[in-house]
Amino acid sequence: MNEVIIDSIRVGLRHYRRVVVLKEKDAERFLPIWIGADVADSIAFRLQDVSSPRPLTHDLLMNMIDSLGGIIKSVVINDLREDTFYALINIEKDNEIIEVDARSSDAIAMAVRASVPIYVADHVLETAAVVLDGEVSVSGNVTGVDSAPVSNEELEKLEIFRDFVDELDLDNLGREPKSEV
Repeated sequence: MNEVIIDSIRVGLRHYRRVVVLKEKDAERFLPIWIGADVADSIAFRLQDVSSPRPLTHDLLMNMIDSLGGIIKSVVINDLREDTFYALINIEKDNEIIEVDARSSDAIAMAVRASVPIYVADHVLETAAVVLDGEVSVSGNVTGVDSAPVSNEELEKLEIFRDFVDELDLDNLGREPKSEV
């Protein structure tokens, strides 16, 4: 198991799809996970200390777990099957750990609310994580990158980033927004 932190939540400009980017705590591997807008907002609100006048879904779940005497101890992104991430929320109640199956996005939203660690199984990181090799200088030159050909496996791992970049709307980059009359 590897502990990760939330590096960022990104939004594609064309289709407004969200991706949460997790970063391995003690290494330089990044794990992008596409998530729904509602869960992305739920995570972002909590990270930015934005409150809602009424409980959001994940706040409601936290309140229910607390009312029933449970405590979230951690969440684990434990599998990746057919491009779908699977997760477990580990809840302690009466000195027992209860593993609750969850979508990875919901597990992350709950971890943020409970201020508990997020872990990712080794095989998930090995399959889906991306390592950013080399450093980019101010001039834009990349240094420290191996010149060996890129394997098909590496290309598949980068596919999620390609999809994200393809969704960016760069046509109006740097232009003033048109005002509506």
